[in-house]
Parts: sequence; C-alpha cells; structure tokens
Amino acid sequence: MEKIILFTSAVLSTMVFADDISITQGRAITDIDNLYACGNSYRKSGVGHVVDSMNNKWTVPAPVIFPQARKAHDLYNKCSKTVPASIDQVDVSSVPIVEIDSDGEVITGYIFADNYFELYVNGVLVGVDPVPFTQFNSNIVRFRVKSPVTYAIRLVDWEENLGLGSEDNRGNAFHAGDGGFVASFSDGTVTDSSWKAQTFYTAPIDSPSNIKTVGNVRDSSMVDIDKLSCGENCFAAHWPLSSDWFNESFDDSSWPSASEFTNDVIGVKNKPAYMNFSALFIGKNAKFIWSSNVVLDNHVIIRKTTK
Repeated sequence: MEKIILFTSAVLSTMVFADDISITQGRAITDIDNLYACGNSYRKSGVGHVVDSMNNKWTVPAPVIFPQARKAHDLYNKCSKTVPASIDQVDVSSVPIVEIDSDGEVITGYIFADNYFELYVNGVLVGVDPVPFTQFNSNIVRFRVKSPVTYAIRLVDWEENLGLGSEDNRGNAFHAGDGGFVASFSDGTVTDSSWKAQTFYTAPIDSPSNIKTVGNVRDSSMVDIDKLSCGENCFAAHWPLSSDWFNESFDDSSWPSASEFTNDVIGVKNKPAYMNFSALFIGKNAKFIWSSNVVLDNHVIIRKTTK
C-alpha cells in the first residue's frame, strides 16, 4: 500500500496513510482534567485532543458522552459504596428498565469493563459506565426491546498520558495498560468471538512502520510492548468513526471478529467487581473480548445482532 507522508515542524508530526489512518506523535492537549473523582485511590479520567497536519482534530482517548449520559446501574462500585459479595445480595428488580419497545421483552445484562463502556441497544443508549477509569466496577442493565437485538458498544481503555496511550504503573511512567470487556445478557447473548470489533485509536507505538492494515485488521502486533521506551515521543494511530456506528442499520460486515482473552490475560483475579459475580460471566460462558490488541488498542467498537 502506498503511504502518503506529511510532516509538520511542530512537536506533533503527522503521517496520513491511504487507508484513512492518521499517525500523531507526542502528548495531547488536555481539555478536561478529570471526568470523575473517587476518593484518594483512583486515576484521573482526562480527555484531550491532538490536531494532525490536515487540521483534523482527534479526541483522546475517545469522544465519550459520559458527562451528560445515563449511567448504568451499579452491580459493584466502591466509589458508591456498593459492594455486594454475590448476586444474592443484589435486588435486580430495583434496576430501572430502559424502554426501547413497549411491547418487547425485558432483558437483563451484567457487564464488567476495563475501563469504560457505552452501551446502545437497537440504536438507543441504555447506559454508560459510571466510573470511566478506576476503581474497577461492574454494572447491571435492564431494557425492554423486541428482537432482533443489535448491541453496539464503545469501549475505552483509559490513559493518564493523553495522546500517548500510557499510564504511570508498575514503576514505569509510560506503562501501556490493557483493556477487556465481558458481558452476559438474559436473552442468551454473551461476549465471544462471534461479535465484531474494530479499532479506532492505538497507542503507544514506537514507530509508524509498525502499524499496518492486514485485511480488515488494524494491526499493531509488530510493536514490541515489552521494549517500548519512546515515552513522550511515542506515536499514536487514529481512524475516523462514522457517527451512526451505534445504529441497527450500520454495516459492520467488513469488520474483523472480536478476539477472546482469558481471565489470566486480563488479570481479574484480584477484582471483586468481577470475581464476586463470576457465575454470571464464567458460568454463562461469556468471554473477555477486545480487538486484536488488548494492550495497545484504546478505543474499540464492538457489535453483535441477534437472530
């Protein structure tokens, strides 16, 4: 594939590729310092932007709707002091029902996201994650809808170093964190590789040459995550996202299948927001899913339509 490369003299040099990928370098400008505060033990969920050489503005880590959106009901959330030891201590019937179709059936869903989700069902927003970054939490959603059901979910692996895709962790100020999403719904739908998943923001990247498109996969597997040392000079890849991505009529047929990841890879054994309710996930054979790179891909859309 021919690559058209444009450079600016600014700190953020940008390369625009023929397949709509835009590569930026360096830290983003912070627009919102923190979307949500939770005591003393949490990470700031900031939002920022970079502008490429074609004057395109990219919001990082993603253009979330958190401030004004309906928040999903807490299943487990230390920030709100909702800490049940099991589903037996949860009054599921008290969870509000989002009306999509008045003559539909009520579906209940259980969700654990690392870090953040926005859930649409048949084009209607059901709820967003009430804790964008940390502490780790989980949620219950209930909605009334007629089949077929189209699930469309924005996933975000948050970042402390905006535009660089990294966080201060494990003794590394530029640690590349990982994502992960799992859900089960009472209509029998669970997260697995039957879902579609596409990437729209990837960072950190040590070299633009390590990003390529393989078929419909936006592939960053050439980046050696264990040897990343670019720090403030790391690159990031951005792709445009259609504004109708959450609608039933959106065509995701060319998207790659979601990749499945084990509990050990995601690292949930020390997270009661998941482990206290493992029967709702493991017991339903729900798998952690993401795009092809659960570490570097920070903004991912997943979709599935039931029959």
